[in-house]
Amino acid sequence: MNFKKITKNKGLAHELMTEGFTLIEVLIVIGIIAILASIVIVAINPARQFAQARNSQRISNVNSILNAIGQNMVENKGIFTCTSGNAIIDNTARNIEDLANATDLKTDLRDCIAPIYIPEIPFDPSAGHFTSATDYDTKYTVTKDTTTGRITVCAPGSIEEAIAGSTVICVTR
Repeated sequence: MNFKKITKNKGLAHELMTEGFTLIEVLIVIGIIAILASIVIVAINPARQFAQARNSQRISNVNSILNAIGQNMVENKGIFTCTSGNAIIDNTARNIEDLANATDLKTDLRDCIAPIYIPEIPFDPSAGHFTSATDYDTKYTVTKDTTTGRITVCAPGSIEEAIAGSTVICVTR
């Protein structure tokens, strides 16, 4: 904004030109930008977006594991076969992880499905880890219905606080 100010200095008229915004104008613009930014952040809800991204990854991982198990069964006349002897799929929900700290509720599927059917065994994006073939925990479970023979792979970590009404992701074939 241009302001003209005429001052008299010892009888001479001088014209001074000043340009710029006043402090009040700058503060008002900053306030408006802050209000708009907060509205956008609330509308986007980043916590919910990240939770949805993790659940999308879980769905992909669960399907990859189930597809690999299915391919193994197709090649072995409908029976899941593993030469390592550590893989158990029955009517008990078992965690898919290494057997270093063996318990009754674990099954080591890595040697049975990776790298033959999938490049590497996937793990939960929040809680799972894969360090090596002998140190991993997918945080996924596998169950076989003994009456129908159908296999279910679940991601119990898919219940996210940021997503109202979220449930455990399970895929059955």
